[in-house]
Amino acid sequence: MADLRLVREFPVSPETLFAWVSDGAKLLQWWGPEGMHVPEHNLDFCRPGPWYSVMMNGEGQTYKVSGQVTHVNPPVSVGFTWAWHDENDKRGEESHVTFTVEATDTGARLVLDHRDLGDDEIGQSHKEGWTSCLRKLEAVLQ
Repeated sequence: MADLRLVREFPVSPETLFAWVSDGAKLLQWWGPEGMHVPEHNLDFCRPGPWYSVMMNGEGQTYKVSGQVTHVNPPVSVGFTWAWHDENDKRGEESHVTFTVEATDTGARLVLDHRDLGDDEIGQSHKEGWTSCLRKLEAVLQ
């Protein structure tokens, strides 16, 4: 199984960064790779329970992902399961994501861990997607 870890630092307080990775209205501003928008969702990582999002690219192709928020520990971490849906809306293999927020001398650090991704090709695809999302988050928080 491939695992992915991405680390980014932001010039904001840990509480502010945690809000950006847990509050649905804020998540929508950076959720999904560049060039995607989210026309349908139940994004709320402030409480345990189900979540989903449908991302759409410029050509109108849609990509649905869903899971369960497994833990919320403000302002330190939030964890959730993750599985893509196929064209028949059937969930695929489940993986696990954790956002961890740490204080730094200049603000806060986000550690994004995505575990149990299957093979290296799937891991690389998720690395590209999350890196793109994090560029959007960096643009909002700079």
